[in-house]
Amino acid sequence: MIELDGSYLEGGGSLVRVALALSTLTGKEFTVSQIRSGRQDPGLKAQLLTAIKALKEMCNAETNNIDIGSTELSYKPGKIKSGSYTFDIGTAGSITLFLQAIILPSMFAPRKITIRVKGGTSGKWQASVDYLQHILLPHLTKFVEKIELKILKRGYYPKGGGEIQLEISPKYKSNTFDTFDYFYEEIQQIPKIHLTEQGTLEQIRGVVNVSSELQEKKVGERIAQAAEGYLKKYNVPINVRVDYARSASIGGEIVLWAVFSKEGDVNKMNPIILGGDALIEKGRSSEEIGKEAAEELAQEIDSGAAVDSHLADQLISFMGLLPGSAMNVSNVTKHTQTNFYVVEHFLPVGFLVEGKMIRVEQN
Repeated sequence: MIELDGSYLEGGGSLVRVALALSTLTGKEFTVSQIRSGRQDPGLKAQLLTAIKALKEMCNAETNNIDIGSTELSYKPGKIKSGSYTFDIGTAGSITLFLQAIILPSMFAPRKITIRVKGGTSGKWQASVDYLQHILLPHLTKFVEKIELKILKRGYYPKGGGEIQLEISPKYKSNTFDTFDYFYEEIQQIPKIHLTEQGTLEQIRGVVNVSSELQEKKVGERIAQAAEGYLKKYNVPINVRVDYARSASIGGEIVLWAVFSKEGDVNKMNPIILGGDALIEKGRSSEEIGKEAAEELAQEIDSGAAVDSHLADQLISFMGLLPGSAMNVSNVTKHTQTNFYVVEHFLPVGFLVEGKMIRVEQN
């Protein structure tokens, strides 16, 4: 039984989500206490509770009695099952945070998994579904036959109501191996995660998604123009599209990403993609919002890093599957360090940090 301290370092929900994903994949039970004790409202939140309920359905997991606000969890996983699933977080609970517990074990299911999730598609202190689609998922294609996320409906705070569909067709199937150790040995043929050099900036792309109520004032176009204007200094093609959508609440976001190459080639196995984003909020001008996202992206570009600080913590679990992997990050955050702690409990690896370089070695 693995015992985790939910108050460790960052003390947020990420610790539990990563543990759920790795427990489901490895078959190792765990308990965690002091869940989200580093937050003003400690305990399980809607997206985390929904993720646990989803895994109960997807792998017949067993838990203690839990509800919103619960600070302790005991989790015993079963084998992940393929099929089609639909989950509703309710209101604007984060779809991406929910998926953090679901994607990794689903990638190694017996057959195709299709998941529909309702909730919030963007919000504070979280990566949006657009970030997931354009920045994280390209790094996961090496593990699977196919992984595709479709945004069916936008959902903003406070009412949410957004919806996505995630389709995963596995290449490596954990259930075909007698033990996780044999499976772990098999997947070592997957190319390592090697994200150590930024390379040459080729282009900057982005999307501004905005509720249709803001179309008359051309809010989306003004945000995009502000971002493009700030980023012109890089002298590369810039393409930021604007999408207006009907939604239950007024809101929106801009997500930008910079694509790099080495000697003119974009590495599909190890793509270098840096991101930046900003939420639409009351009291802030469109120009301020566009500039904020552009400044964040520019800071990542100018850092010389190959992985932005938000992507770094999301890749730690996948690095743990492939010891010998390395990445050069713009900032080793507490989120990232917390994920070291969790991964090292479930997988036979250790993480090393040298400056901004993160390496993972087999124990």
